[in-house]
Amino acid sequence: MVFLGSPAARVRGLRRRVLAHRRLLAFGCAAAAAAAAVTATAPPPAPSERVLVATRDLPSGTVLAPGDLTRAAWPAGAAPDGAVRLAVGRTLAAPVRRGEPMTDLRLTTPGLLQGYPGLVAVPVRVPDPAVVALLRVGDRVDLLAADPETATAEVVARSAEVLALPSEVESPAQGATGRLVVLGLAADEVAPVSVAAVRDFITLTFSG
Repeated sequence: MVFLGSPAARVRGLRRRVLAHRRLLAFGCAAAAAAAAVTATAPPPAPSERVLVATRDLPSGTVLAPGDLTRAAWPAGAAPDGAVRLAVGRTLAAPVRRGEPMTDLRLTTPGLLQGYPGLVAVPVRVPDPAVVALLRVGDRVDLLAADPETATAEVVARSAEVLALPSEVESPAQGATGRLVVLGLAADEVAPVSVAAVRDFITLTFSG
């Protein structure tokens, strides 16, 4: 750049340009310092957790595939109760909207007979609730049909698996006594047990 005029004028012009650049540099430094201060005082990001949600609207009965689900960030502690971590291969018990968290209430529960091939699940009402109170799911019992009039008893099922012990809240029955027990029976035991449950006094004995 060529400066015209007297040497003094050229010096003054050069000084003005230097000062202008210094002001611009000072402004940039001040802006950078202000941005750094804001960043330093900003609160840290809120903690979050990954929640399994639907990627699209899904109808009831859908067998979930990997493309039906994704993980979304939710505020820590805000995930709904019963949120599940794995759901691929499970079946929806109710419709789900896109973005809705996947919870246990939206999924069907494994069947009573899962792991018991060849058995039939049969609910049997046992008159003596104290006997049922001794049972636990997974116990094996022999089922006896007693006839009070003839004072005889017949074993109608052997080594039956206790699959479920519904409470009376879950299986109310007006006028019924005793407690309901769901047993896993062989196919040929279903008919005699069903008849005995209507006709005779049913009781249980523990088997090995």
